Parts: sequence; C-alpha cells; structure tokens
Amino acid sequence: MKTKKIPMRKCVACQEMKPKKELLRIVRTPEMMIEVDRKGKKSGRGAYICLNSECLKISQKKKSLDRALESKVSDDIYQMLQVEIDQANE
Repeated sequence: MKTKKIPMRKCVACQEMKPKKELLRIVRTPEMMIEVDRKGKKSGRGAYICLNSECLKISQKKKSLDRALESKVSDDIYQMLQVEIDQANE
C-alpha cells in the first residue's frame, strides 16, 4: 500500500517546517478581512504559525505575519489568535 504524503508548511515566526495539521492557518480573504482558517480551505492569502504563544509573540514583534499576509494585522487579531492557541493547547 502506498504511504500518504504529509503536507509540510513553514511557521512565519520560527521558520520551522512542520506538518500542516500542527499549525494554525491565518488567511487574508479577497475582501481584505483577516481570519483564522481552522480547516485550511478558505480562499485568500494564507500564512501558518505554530500553536504556541512564543511563536505568536515573535510574529508580532518582527511583524512577520504582516509581511506574509501583505496586510496590517491589528492587535485585536493577535488577541484572537492567542485565544485560539490557548484553546488548541488545552
């Protein structure tokens, strides 16, 4: 039986390659809204971040999420992402 390929993605903060399922996808939709994409299927420009607070802090400090999405990410979005990460780690 053929083994299934695991898609790998890079975290925008720590630059580590990890399986797609272990990362959180943030997407900038065509309507210029920034949202969390839990299923990984929404259309738009996407970026991935590890499910830990340290990577979120690095991303906010270096503005790597802003560059990856080619849009300004507000503090409200970072707070929402922190809640998502906390829920995922419970």
